This record gives sequence, C-alpha cells and structure tokens, in this order.
Amino acid sequence: MTPAFRNLTSLLPRLLIVLHDLAMIVAVWVGLRWLASVAGAPPAPSLGTELVIAVLTQGLVLQMVGLYQGLWRFASVPDLANLVRGALVGVLLIVAILFLMGLLPDVPRRVLFPYPVALVVMLGLPRVLYRLWKDSRQRTTHADAKRVLVLGAGRTAENLLRELDSDGRYSPVGLLDDNPALKGAKVRGVPVLGTISELADIAQDTAPNLLVIAMPSASASEMQRVVELCDDTGLPFRAAPRLTDVLAGRPQRLELSEVRIEDLLGRPPVQFDPSLGLGWVAGKRVLVTGAGGSIGSELARQCAAAGAAELLVFERAELPLCEITEELARKFPDVPVVSLLADCGDPVACAMALAGKVDFVFHAAACKQVPLLESQVREALRNNVAASAVLARACREAGVENFVLISTDKAICPVNVLGASKRFAELACQTELEGSAVRLSVVRFGNVLDSAGSVVPLFRQQIAAGGPVTVTHPEVTRYFMTIPEACQLILHSVSLASENGAVYALDMGRPVAIRELAEQMIRLSGKRPGIDIAVSYTGLRPGEKLHEILFHPQERYQRTRHPRILQAQPREIGTGHLRQLLAKLDALLADPGASDALLELLREAVPDYRPETRLGAGDDPYPADLEPD
Repeated sequence: MTPAFRNLTSLLPRLLIVLHDLAMIVAVWVGLRWLASVAGAPPAPSLGTELVIAVLTQGLVLQMVGLYQGLWRFASVPDLANLVRGALVGVLLIVAILFLMGLLPDVPRRVLFPYPVALVVMLGLPRVLYRLWKDSRQRTTHADAKRVLVLGAGRTAENLLRELDSDGRYSPVGLLDDNPALKGAKVRGVPVLGTISELADIAQDTAPNLLVIAMPSASASEMQRVVELCDDTGLPFRAAPRLTDVLAGRPQRLELSEVRIEDLLGRPPVQFDPSLGLGWVAGKRVLVTGAGGSIGSELARQCAAAGAAELLVFERAELPLCEITEELARKFPDVPVVSLLADCGDPVACAMALAGKVDFVFHAAACKQVPLLESQVREALRNNVAASAVLARACREAGVENFVLISTDKAICPVNVLGASKRFAELACQTELEGSAVRLSVVRFGNVLDSAGSVVPLFRQQIAAGGPVTVTHPEVTRYFMTIPEACQLILHSVSLASENGAVYALDMGRPVAIRELAEQMIRLSGKRPGIDIAVSYTGLRPGEKLHEILFHPQERYQRTRHPRILQAQPREIGTGHLRQLLAKLDALLADPGASDALLELLREAVPDYRPETRLGAGDDPYPADLEPD
C-alpha cells in the first residue's frame, strides 16, 4: 500500500462526514423552503443561489468552530455546543450575505428562524445514534464477568461505568452514595441503591463479586470508614483509576487498583505551593547526595522538573546512580545532569563536585536502618557524621549558598545509634558552617511511606507471601509522610529559612499505630486481618522505641508562613568542644579496634543519647511543653 493511498484511506471517513453535513444543510434548506411553500409562501426564484450561499457559508462556519476535530464515536456535549454555535453563527452570516446580494426579501422568515434548530437536529441526531450504536456493540459482557457494586455516584463513577460498559470483564449491579437524595436515581442506567452506610445489607442483596471505590475526593478519615465497611463485607475491593494515574501514562485498558496506602494516613496530605519551593532552584546549579535513594532520587526529579540549570547527582552505589542518571536524561533532556560516583566522606570527591558555583546542596546520603546500625557504630559515624562534616567543610570552602541536611525525628532524645548519629551530624554541620556565608537548614523527617527499607514494602511482601505480618509491639506508633511531602518539605525549607541553622519539620498530625497500619494494608489486599492473614508481635528490635517526637523540649518551635511546616530554633552548642570531638572521631575511625571508644564518643557528643531508655506504653509521647509558640 503506497503512502498516498494510506493517506487517502485515513482521510476518507472525515471526508464522508463533511459530505454528510453538507447534504444535511441542503436537506434542511430545501425542506424548510418546501414547508414554507405549503404554508402559502411564494416560490423561490433563486433557490440554487440560496443553496450555494447556505452550503458554502455554513460549511465554512462548522469547520471554524471545530466540529470536524471530534469523532462521531465520541460525540458528546462539547460537540453539541459546537453544533449550536455553528448553526447560530451560520444563519447570521447567511442572512448578511443574502442582504448584501439583495436576496433577503425572497427568503421567508419561516425558513430563517427554524433553520438553526433544524440544522442542529439533523447534524446532531446521526452523531448521537452512531455513538449509541457503537456503545451497544462494545457492551459485551463476558459470561464470567464480575458483578460490581460501585461506591460513589459522582463524575468518577459515571466515567467508571462507561469504561465498565466497554470493558466486558465487569457487570455493574448498582451504586451507593452518601447523599440519600440520590437513592432511586440512575447513572448510565445503573441504579443508586442506597447510602454507603448500608453497604453490608445491599451487598448481601445484590451478591457482588467486587466492590469498587469511586471517591477520589474523599478525605483520609472518609476513606478509612469506607475501607472498614468494605472489609466488614468480606468482599474484595479496589479503587477506580485516578486521573493522575492516567496522566502518568498507565495502561489505557481499565485496571482497578488497590486503594493507596497514603489514602489512609489518618490526615489529608499536606498541600504545598510549588512556586515557593521549586522557584528557588529554577536556573540554579544543584547537588543532591544520596541521589540513588528514595528521597534523593525524588528530590533530583523535582529539581529537574523545576528547571535547574545543572543537576549534579552524587551517589556511591553504581546501579542506583546509573538508573537515576538515565531516568533524568530521558525525562528532562533540557537539564544537564552530571553523575558523580563517589562517597561524601572523600574530601577530594566533594571538592571536585563543588568546583564552580553550586547554589544548593541537598545532603540526603546516610545510613538509616535502625536495627542494623546498632551493631555498625563505626559505619554509622563514618557515613552519617564524618562524611557530613567533610561535605559541609567543602561547601564552606567552595562558597556554596545553601546547604540542606536531611535528618530524622529519631535524632530527638535518641535511643538508637541512627538517631544519635544524625543528631551528631546536625551538630557537625552547625560547627563546620559557623561563621560562614553558607545558609544551613536542617529538615527532620518522620517515616517516609514506601521508601527503601521502610515498613510498608515489608508488610506488602509479607502479605503477598500469605503472612504473617510482623509488628514489633501492639502499641508502637510512628509519624508518617509521603515521598512527595518529604521532598516538598525540603524545597520549602530553603524558601522559609529566616536564620542560619533553623530546624524544620512537618506537622504530620497524630502518629499512626503500626498495628493499625498493618491491619489496613491487609484489608487493602482484600484479606481480613487475623483471619486470612495473621498479625504477630515480635517485640521491639534493638534501638527501637515505642513513640517518636518531633522536637526536643529545649527547641521552642513555631509555625512558619506555611501552616503545616514547623520551625525550631537551634540549640546553643559549644563549637570548640565539637571541633575537638570531630577531630577525635577522625582519629578513631582510622583505628580498627576503636568500637567501644566510638560509642563513648557518640555518648559524649550527644548527651541526650540514652540507649537504655525507651518511651514506655504508659508514657505520654506528646508532652505539654511541645506545644508551638
């Protein structure tokens, strides 16, 4: 088949549509002329000229209003609006041309006034009938189609039902909605059977095989309620695809996904103004350490999306560095990306990375696994403390403008090596950057959902394996945030920094009970906790405590311009003593037998570090003196 023939074949359907519409214009005009003559109007002396004017003028107007940019298969309200607009504009232009040519007195008003209405009917009706015919042909329900009960009766549910009609794998039996006034109404022929609170009874009556949640605007608490109601029925449930998933390039064929775990945080996600954070890195040279990790890689993506002038990705693991470099080059071809395979503890590598003017350094590289680091004190101090000091020192010497240290809520009153080493890192960066022009910001995270090594991927693996899901203690709680929240918090800390060394944290609401998180994830998988999947308690692991807090009692904090970002004043430190401790740390790291000495040094640098103290079940994790100023 030649290219010319292929082009002609592709244009033929649209050409037939144009010919159909022109024929309808002729039919409408001739038909109205005939009806006018039946009603007693004089014969048309210049019918041929009128038809030429009407066809050419109306055809051009229909093209200009965009009628032929749509397809009959997807004819909808916007197409009808184009038809109405085209018919009204067309009759006005036809009248004007007839007037200029002196033919207007020969055309009865019985033709001109009903013309737009008749044209809309004659052009619109075939389109609607064609769409209904195509929909009916695609509405082929398989013999083994799942009976679906949809929760929600809004626009998302309507779009979902349209997809279900054409998919064939699902057969909708009804809808539920919290608005009682909708009971008895129909959406695309599917009845609203009652409210979501009546789910258990209605599910028993309709016998669905699957529940589908079509409530994209539901809050976290509302979603929790709906999930619990779904779980009580014992039926599997899924969520309707989100618009954001479609825009992200997910498969176009209807796929009902699991409810996202971030929907059950117990609080609405924190919303940020992108212009405040991303605007600061646009056109700047940015260095991200730990760029192959969960936080570092997402931070690199957001900086690239913001239009960084150059992005330097610093990572010591080869494969993650290759992956993030290739991804950035593919998704953001206009942003120069420089990959640096090195360790932050190498002063030469840091100096090479910072050669030239670097505007922002985001230090996300760190060891972060609590139980593992309890027996790896040397590496925790080398990577989390000494490497941070080396990088901060290099930033001071290179004249970097902004240095952002990623820390953790475990650094407050630490009971484990991870928390103590991150607090030591905060002190080291304050010491190294004191008196310099580098603006330091410290950002403390809670647990980040779905980050590498976090509890969510572990629970997901355990559920997939059939359980049991292991929880350390029935009363253990943690603060959680999503990866986008974490990265936006980092970027906003730059725009909010009012003084050097300020400490920022996200107001994450009340902490989440890990036991409840495990049970929710089991429910989201369509299983029942304690029945289909067991939950077992293993006891607190080395270095773990029951509850975390966001700020030290001596760090009086206040809300910033963003109501969900909290800022604390840094505590006074003795930089002279800390410089001695950092020098001693370098010496001990060179001694293979200095494990005990390193632990003693950590205790001396972080007096709050008390590994023998853990917040017990009866202690209050929210002391009164932690209320914001």
